Amino acid sequence: MSKSFFVSDIHFGLQSEEAEDRKIERFAEFAGMVSREKGSLYMVGDILDYWMEFRHVIPKYFNPFLCLLREMIGHGVDIHYFAGNHDFWLGSYFGKVLGVRTYYGAKEPVIEGKHFYITHGDGLDPKDIGYRLFVSLFRNRFNLALFSAIQPDIAIGLMRKLSRLSRNHGGSNRHYEADFLFQYADSLAENKAFDFFVCGHSHMKSHKKLSNGRSDYVNLGTWTEGEYPYGVFENERFSLQQLK
Repeated sequence: MSKSFFVSDIHFGLQSEEAEDRKIERFAEFAGMVSREKGSLYMVGDILDYWMEFRHVIPKYFNPFLCLLREMIGHGVDIHYFAGNHDFWLGSYFGKVLGVRTYYGAKEPVIEGKHFYITHGDGLDPKDIGYRLFVSLFRNRFNLALFSAIQPDIAIGLMRKLSRLSRNHGGSNRHYEADFLFQYADSLAENKAFDFFVCGHSHMKSHKKLSNGRSDYVNLGTWTEGEYPYGVFENERFSLQQLK
């Protein structure tokens, strides 16, 4: 069977020009590897640090990444993109033009007979009222239509500021987020049968068993700290790996 690949929290557009060049180079290597396998790719949120879609304009900054997605699809790769708290509204470009399947919230696919629960990990904490309000405002189609009607350079500048606000909101709570996500998965496993809970968001890479001893918790980590982790599922086994 073909392999399934997983990656999260690359945050293209966040860092210095040098760091961004390194990330796109490594993603090109990763895309080549995935294309050779002709498998599936699950991008589990915050791949882009911000995204604003317009009717006739595509932000040129992300063109290398978008071209790599198109190349992978041309090689038969099935790509799934879960919106995160930075790329929180993906619009129609990814689906209608590129052929990428986009999702909001959690999905529960069956891969090679194993049940997955996949979510970026944002918005799960009921105490985070501010973020829930933010999502309700900016995943509202009417508000998005108004926002995208702004002159593109201005709108993209505002998106970058919103992205920084989201980062500042959660940036000092990584250990709390990591603990919360594990506890959320552990609690979920008490009432829902799944084999793998796969997420990102906290930037803290992890692969361990839940309390039931049967289900695995996987956090895919981040590409913003000089490492390039990704997940591979093959022959009913999940492993966290790293680009060298």
